[in-house]
Amino acid sequence: MRPPGRPKGEYRSAQHEGTRMSSGRERVLADIRRALGRDGLGLAAIPPLPGTAPRPAFEGDLVDRFAAKMIEKSATLERIASLADVGEAATRFISAYGAAHRLCVSPALADIAWPPGLTIHVGAAGRDEQTSVTPCFAAVAEAGAIVALSGPNTPSTLNFVPENHIVIVRVGQVVRHFEDAWAQWRASGLPMPRTLNVISGPSRTADIEQTIQLGAHGPRRLHILLVSA
Repeated sequence: MRPPGRPKGEYRSAQHEGTRMSSGRERVLADIRRALGRDGLGLAAIPPLPGTAPRPAFEGDLVDRFAAKMIEKSATLERIASLADVGEAATRFISAYGAAHRLCVSPALADIAWPPGLTIHVGAAGRDEQTSVTPCFAAVAEAGAIVALSGPNTPSTLNFVPENHIVIVRVGQVVRHFEDAWAQWRASGLPMPRTLNVISGPSRTADIEQTIQLGAHGPRRLHILLVSA
């Protein structure tokens, strides 16, 4: 069906152009498969390349370095003893910034016991949510970063839509280098997520008069609850 208001000849021309581009893409992909000796899409897992690239060397405790690097990048961090302390810690955080006592929580954290007085919404974040609480897949000590995988229990909207983002990191999830996080994912047997997010602090930009502005394209605040056990 021709879109309303578009001349018939123009619509046919656009259709032809789209078909031509698609055909050209298929020819290029077919050439690549022939060069690789393949006759179609492979189903077998692709093994990692042999050897490792040079990695930054550093000393000291991995967890301490991760915490210090994240604080350098304008995140805030609180160390807590266990998941049982998450509710009270989250309440302290939102109270300190005057946010609504409502949390949008990842389905992966639905079993956490939340204190009275909090309204809990489990699921993806809508535009009106002020604070989200999510787990992470790994945390990287090298430069300070959180690795989050999308999925039914970890919607990516929780990482980007609310003004405040609370991330739960277990000390056992802290790895030395980024390559260690990728190796951990391959060993986990988890399918490739639709998105993999590397979070290194609150959203920021310096596009406006070269002045750092937080919260330009995502959360204004990133708060890490570092769980000892």
